[in-house]
Amino acid sequence: MSMETEQRNVENLSINGKATPNEAATASDDQACEVGSTSFVKTCLNCLNTLSGVGILSVSYALASGGWFSLILLFIIAMSTFYTGVLIKKCMDMNPGIKTYPDIGYHAFGSKGRLVVSITMYIELYLVATGFLILEGDNLDNIFPNTVIELADLSLGGKKLFVILIGIIITPSVWIDNLNLLSYISASGVFASIIIICSIFWIATIDGVGFNHRGTLINWEGIPTAVSLYVFCYCAHPVFPTMYNSTKMKPQFSNVLFVCFVLSTFGYVSMAIFGYLMYGSDVQSQITLNLPVNKLSSKVAIFTTLVYPIAKYALMVIPITNALKELLPADGTCKKSRFTNILMGTALVISTVIVAVSVPFFGYLMALVGAVLSVTASLLLPCFCYLKISGTYKKFCFQTVAIVGIIFAGVVIGIFGTYTSVRNIIEQFM
Repeated sequence: MSMETEQRNVENLSINGKATPNEAATASDDQACEVGSTSFVKTCLNCLNTLSGVGILSVSYALASGGWFSLILLFIIAMSTFYTGVLIKKCMDMNPGIKTYPDIGYHAFGSKGRLVVSITMYIELYLVATGFLILEGDNLDNIFPNTVIELADLSLGGKKLFVILIGIIITPSVWIDNLNLLSYISASGVFASIIIICSIFWIATIDGVGFNHRGTLINWEGIPTAVSLYVFCYCAHPVFPTMYNSTKMKPQFSNVLFVCFVLSTFGYVSMAIFGYLMYGSDVQSQITLNLPVNKLSSKVAIFTTLVYPIAKYALMVIPITNALKELLPADGTCKKSRFTNILMGTALVISTVIVAVSVPFFGYLMALVGAVLSVTASLLLPCFCYLKISGTYKKFCFQTVAIVGIIFAGVVIGIFGTYTSVRNIIEQFM
């Protein structure tokens, strides 16, 4: 039996829950020498691409919601989510049978743990991918207002038209399931983030918008929204196991996380400060919607956002498509079929397009994702699973105190953030 076949069998046992943790670990011991094919640099690009996502466009809105004081909370969330990312790596180091994020829940709490982790992970990734489409629809409609296409008796225009067009453009990217290849697409996503930050700075300093708003120190009412969006900025944890397994040098994955969290946090803080000083409390849920569309630098920033779905969408939905493949008969060839991969990826894009057209409130939707799903997937679940797998919960030490503190903060953020986000969405529909 080839090593590739052995790995697939271990993944099937782990995903379908038909093996105990010991059995999965034993099967993995036979391939202990196996390493991924993705280099350190390419893994950094993939990781940085997932961390520096659409949150970079909404972070100014988050800062405006909570005031300058909320920047402290941004740094605290960045450090906490980095630490929980390291906890995920430690869980995988302790048990080589872990291949996916739901596997961590299974090895910690059995099939029920797998179910909770799976539901949280897949819904979060699905809604983040949907957010990409909403973002594109908003920005393109801002540049090309009143655009309408008429086909027979059907008239389609505005945000709906652009969401559908972007969905068509990104569809080929979901047919790629090789992270080594996706790293080249990720490089374009990282480069796009840099261009957007530089364009915003150019608009403020050269094009005359200026940094004229002082802002407020703190806005208590907006703190839940701000914190929820900050957590959303660091919602890449469900993809970490996939990246960990793909890299050549797994012991250095903590270094990958450190580099990527530092760089992404620098980008988020820079964009938050620039946007808040430029537009104050008037900054919109996507800062690109504030930009003067007649300026070349604004068009550069807005058009660069077109790269986001192409560069990030595929990375976010890979775990979903892989899970859908596992639902297929294990003894069939359709699971390996290229046609199956194309069919499932295309169907996934179509479904997110439908949701994006139905729920067009980008800022509130992302805040809700951050409060409910990102808090759960990026803060709570890694802590609970690590405590159980490592047995740390049995002893009192600094690490236990730190983890319990993160859990308590996550619960508070989840409760208040969810209430605020749901209330805002309801008000928009009424």
